Amino acid sequence: MTPSSKPLKVQVLCTLLFVITSLAVSAQPRVTATPLPSPLAQAARSLKLPESAISVWVQRVGETSPTVAFNVDTPRNPASTMKLVTTFAALEALGPAYTWKTEVFLGEPLKPGGVISELWLRGNGDPFLVLEEHWKLVGALRDRGLSRIESGLVFDVSRFDLPAEDRSAFDGQPDRVYNVPPHPLLVNFNAVRFRIQTRAEGGIGVAAVPALANLRLDNRLQTGSGACGGFQNGVSIAIRDAAQRNQAVLDGRFPIACREYELSRSVLQPESYAWGVFDLQWRQLGGELKGGWRHGVLPEGNVTPFYVHRSRPLGDIIRSVNKSSNNVMTRHLELALGAERYGSPATPAKGQQAILDVLTERGIDTRGLVIANSAGLSRDGRISARQLAAILEAGWSSPYMPEYASSLAIAGLDGTMRTRLRNSSAAGRMHVKTGRLDDVSSVAGYVTAASGQRFIAVVLINARDAHRGLGEQLQDVVLDWVHRNH
Repeated sequence: MTPSSKPLKVQVLCTLLFVITSLAVSAQPRVTATPLPSPLAQAARSLKLPESAISVWVQRVGETSPTVAFNVDTPRNPASTMKLVTTFAALEALGPAYTWKTEVFLGEPLKPGGVISELWLRGNGDPFLVLEEHWKLVGALRDRGLSRIESGLVFDVSRFDLPAEDRSAFDGQPDRVYNVPPHPLLVNFNAVRFRIQTRAEGGIGVAAVPALANLRLDNRLQTGSGACGGFQNGVSIAIRDAAQRNQAVLDGRFPIACREYELSRSVLQPESYAWGVFDLQWRQLGGELKGGWRHGVLPEGNVTPFYVHRSRPLGDIIRSVNKSSNNVMTRHLELALGAERYGSPATPAKGQQAILDVLTERGIDTRGLVIANSAGLSRDGRISARQLAAILEAGWSSPYMPEYASSLAIAGLDGTMRTRLRNSSAAGRMHVKTGRLDDVSSVAGYVTAASGQRFIAVVLINARDAHRGLGEQLQDVVLDWVHRNH
């Protein structure tokens, strides 16, 4: 169901809710702008970051006025701190116990000996159907007596209705795992880990994990001299055949001093990858599989699944989203929100509208907020420091605050913050989300001050070369200052 297809009464109620909330927001006193505190301004000058490119908000949790409010109403590209918006909306609307289903159907009754002609799988957008989870699915089918599939797999991917997406459009890197687009039956992020090793008998060996039968490896690597180092240790990798993406070519000179190196790339098309993983794990568990795969759409309402695999709960899922800054998982949350609120099939437009709906219902001013990409992988996304701080404040006041806060990276300990502020007394005292794109660097989250009081801190920087370490240096100065001086 689209927003325009809601019953008139529901539309009227939604409109009234929006008007009331907007009036409440506009009636709130505006925060007086504050100058950038001297230590922070000095740090910005030393890094040659113009103050006009910086937004900073610092506020004690539970208070209405910030201690620092600098350029807080300037819309800026937030990069991956946009994930704070999506994960908050998902938790609020779906709840931490929400799960995704991957359904398995038999096209006919199971024959003697556990034989079936075709096996149907319907994906509903599980964001974390990694190898271990897929193994559970395959093992459950064997436990239920299924042993031989004679004519292949049928994939029902009708739960998503997605526009065509150019994987190389963002940065010209279509094989990078962070550019994987959403898919209702996304297995293991469509990723293969390539393990490169020097062989005792000479030469360079390459192994793919998982070892998919439908992926061809073309190993052209030669041994190199010199120290281990340099970009990808001298290894170049390309995924060939634009239609099938079924050939990985590795070339270059790998320094013998490196001994072992790993890198991951997205390979195959989603259905081909799903078939490859199923084929591999099915045979490892003693099953037989003949045939390939095809698309199909199951009828609604009158077919009972043979087995339903449930994902990990949302409360667990968002830890991978925020700590590791996983893009495609974030977009799956957006699509789930859209489908739950506006009906199947899920679309990005429904998802983005659902996110804005949740924010408005929680009293957050969304004027000027541009989602563009719910994971932040966009040049067009915009949010102000004030809006991001309001979301963090709402997250702290939420019944699901423990799940939300614990999903963020801990400074000096884990996630995208594991190497930052490691030698500071602030290590372990803040849960934050980082973001970085070309000329964009951001951080936002919760800081526990030396006094024991908790603060919301937001730093958004949109400046030339901010992503080349300058932004992170200023962010660390701000975060450490909040910790030590409040």
